[in-house]
Parts: sequence; C-alpha cells; structure tokens
Amino acid sequence: MIKSLPLLDKKVLVPRGKDQAKSFSDLVERYGGIPVEIPLIAFRPIEKNQRLQDCLKVLDTYDWIIFTSNVTVETFYSFFDGGAASLPRIAVIGKKTDEVLHCKGLRADFVPSAYVAESFVEEFLPLIDRGTRVLLPKGNLAREYIASALTEAGAVVDEVVIYETYMPEESRVKLSQMLADHQLDILTFTSPSTVDHLMDVVRENGLVQQLRNCVIGCIGPITEKKLHDYGLTVHASPVEYTVKEMMKSLIAFLEKTSG
Repeated sequence: MIKSLPLLDKKVLVPRGKDQAKSFSDLVERYGGIPVEIPLIAFRPIEKNQRLQDCLKVLDTYDWIIFTSNVTVETFYSFFDGGAASLPRIAVIGKKTDEVLHCKGLRADFVPSAYVAESFVEEFLPLIDRGTRVLLPKGNLAREYIASALTEAGAVVDEVVIYETYMPEESRVKLSQMLADHQLDILTFTSPSTVDHLMDVVRENGLVQQLRNCVIGCIGPITEKKLHDYGLTVHASPVEYTVKEMMKSLIAFLEKTSG
C-alpha cells in the first residue's frame, strides 16, 4: 500500500468501458482515489465491410499492415479468420496494441519508440519504397496523417474503415449528472475523441463552469491540443503516453499545488 495515498477520496473519471477499465481503476484505487467509470468512447464494427473483404482477398499482395490501436486489432480479427502465414509484415502503434497482437500469437515487425502517429511515420518511412503496398484498417474518426505521409513518400495505401466510434447514451446521462453535482474531481482523457464526447455533453447541458474546479490529465500531444482548443487547462500530460505515467503526472501536480 502506498503510504501517502495522494488521491485520497478524490473522484477520478475513468473514461473507459468495464472491459478496458479494470487496470485503470485499480491504479486509481491504489493511490487512494475513487474511480468513476464512465466510458466516453465505445466502438462497434461497421455492419458491412465489402471493401475490407475485397482487401482480404488480396492480402498477400500487401507489404505491410498497420494496426494503430488494440481496437483495430480486435475488430480486424472479427472480420479475418486467416492465420498468421497469410498476413503481410505488421507494424503497430502503442504498447497495448503490441500486447493484444502477442495474445493472438503474432509478432509486430515494427514498433515505434513513441506511440504517436508523428513518431511512427518518422521511424517507419525508411522502410517504405515507392510502390510499397500498405493496408491501414482504422476507425471512422481516425486521423489521415499516416496515410497521407506514406502516400507522399510513394507508398500505395489502402485505408479501410472497420469500426465506428460513439458515446453510449447511459454515459451521457451519468456524466451530465455527476458534473452538475460537482461529483468529479479529476478528469482524464485518453484520446481526442474522449474530449469531444465529454464536451458535447458539457455544452448541451451548460456545464462549462463545472469544469473549472476539475484537475485535468491526458495522454498524448493530440489529446492535449484538443483540450486546449476547447479552452481547457491541462494540468498533467506525461512524456510517456501511458495511463500509469498520466496518473504519476497528476499526482505530481497535486502534490506541488498542495505543498
């Protein structure tokens, strides 16, 4: 047990669903906080994906497949029933993505040193030649940066939307109630979409003032920029883009301000 319990009795928004929230919530509790699980983002495979099926038929013609998240891996495998032998070389972004791949008995051929698109592209470009064929399965709200940069370098990139991102209705109701009652002390964000979804609820219900007393932490520069675009102050944004490091940064901020 951690002696100081730096998050003692603070209610921390955990913006993930129950399947993904456990390790996050356990970390909050370890530091004495009270995790409040409200998934700001959920994913569902698109109903029909003829384009993906067409790409899968010619999978052996690709040089690389890029998985940008664990959700992308899981969703891809809900459509794909082939074995590892039929896959091209695999590139991933993110520690969790790599772990999910390992669970499926696969190994990534390329993992960047930092888990953001810009670092991925910078380190991956030396592996790209003119005409290199790349399959990029993604979500409906994914950035265009990777595909654009690789195309500019001469690669032939096939982007395929395989899942959509949404905010569950029950999350909207719970979030609105808790913000209105000042029941959240710390807000955490793991992607730009989580910021957009929370702010949709905030604006719909006139809750902007309720955010002023909240401490805000996030993962990644794109998420941080999104928060700034909404005029919000970011109190913790770690150099390493993991939940664990975000919690450490939040605690460092709280200890600094309380001291």
